[in-house]
Amino acid sequence: MNYTNIYGAKILDLALEVEDYLVISDLHLGYEEALNYQGIMVPKFQYPKILKRTEDIHLRSDCSRIIINGDLKHEFGKISRQEWKETIKFIDYLKERFQEIILIKGNHDPLTPIIAEKTGLDVHPQFSTGNFMVMHGDKIPKKSDEIEEQTIVIGHEHPSVGIRSGERMEKVKCFLAGDFRDKKMIVMPSFNFITEGSDVLHEKPLSPFLKESNHGDLDVFGVENFETFYFGKINHLLRVQQEPYHYDPHFIEF
Repeated sequence: MNYTNIYGAKILDLALEVEDYLVISDLHLGYEEALNYQGIMVPKFQYPKILKRTEDIHLRSDCSRIIINGDLKHEFGKISRQEWKETIKFIDYLKERFQEIILIKGNHDPLTPIIAEKTGLDVHPQFSTGNFMVMHGDKIPKKSDEIEEQTIVIGHEHPSVGIRSGERMEKVKCFLAGDFRDKKMIVMPSFNFITEGSDVLHEKPLSPFLKESNHGDLDVFGVENFETFYFGKINHLLRVQQEPYHYDPHFIEF
């Protein structure tokens, strides 16, 4: 296991240590039931995986507080049975292990305040700690120019990087880091185990933060089983993929 620091924050698998807060993003609890309603038969396997990964991260972290950076649940306009069950259980689980739980509103969270009220929590539009401002990233705040913190931490994008080996393409969840206006920006991967996310090399950015930033100049940090791999900048990866040889991340120098 290795640790990578970005602008004073520390990558810990799919989580980020920011001050005394452990940050995770985009859980999308209840996603399987939403897919089932669409006729896509997916077994309900995600919650135990989220619980196991949270426990593994918690055992490796000294943070006493946790931030869920948006999209705790998946459905927009309702709270499904699976969501009720899993969100309440998960918050109860976190209460036993952390002194403070911060819920940040994501674009999938119009009804999350109802769940928060039942668990004695509040839902915040954003949250500041030290020199970091944590927000979901689905929209740029109107008064963003007034943010005093030097580093913005967002989710929403679900970034991954597609690594090709011969004819096979494998997606690896990743963090992105770079500039946004006069600030530094960290983009977190999803804490979701149904999909790996959006390939930053082949798909258009979703977050307005990434659309406005110099997308190709962002640094890519792949994460896999508590290991962090620096892949270089997006533009570098795009150039490498055009080379006649196959790209192998094991040969990257860190």
